[in-house]
Amino acid sequence: MSFLDPETIIQTGGLLLIGFIVFAESGLLFGFFFPGDTLLFAAGLIASQGQFSILAALVVIVLSAIAGGQVGYIIGRRYGPGLFRKKDGILFRHEYIDRSEKFYEKHGGKTIMLARFVPIVRTFAPVVAGIGNMDIRKFTFYNVVGSAFWGISVTLLGYYFGSKIPNIDKYLLPIIGFVMIASFAPAIYHVLKDPKARQKIKQKLRRPM
Repeated sequence: MSFLDPETIIQTGGLLLIGFIVFAESGLLFGFFFPGDTLLFAAGLIASQGQFSILAALVVIVLSAIAGGQVGYIIGRRYGPGLFRKKDGILFRHEYIDRSEKFYEKHGGKTIMLARFVPIVRTFAPVVAGIGNMDIRKFTFYNVVGSAFWGISVTLLGYYFGSKIPNIDKYLLPIIGFVMIASFAPAIYHVLKDPKARQKIKQKLRRPM
């Protein structure tokens, strides 16, 4: 879908739309399908071509990520029990909460930082932290550090490649495709490592078309 294409997003809405998408993907329940990692990488890459300031991009991205995480925490804290009674729909599935809870149980408070690099989990981890009544000061610390590390590292990676490779804009589509695959690799590995998840996949593959 073109409206989820990072290049289209950047060319259409600039830093304002980048900020909104990062904000939504960092804690709003419907934001899990937005292109987080690829959008940040593409923003850095395009900033290297002089379309906007890399410093402005970093400020917008980091602040939006922090704000999104805090809002996600508040959603979980205030409306957590209601989320478990909510039926699965197009934009919400209980498996997303379950996956984030398992990630949270394994890594504890560090989940808020580590989840920044895991699609879907980064959207629901702040919500799960709110549901679990994680101390707000502890959450805020991890949220700020994680948001800054994720936002700065991925964006500057794109900026670095953009400044080192001549005419890189010609290869933007395959590069973004590669980054997208790389960003989903940890989530895919986590799913395949889970015996229950593997069993579900096998059952779906065995069903007649």
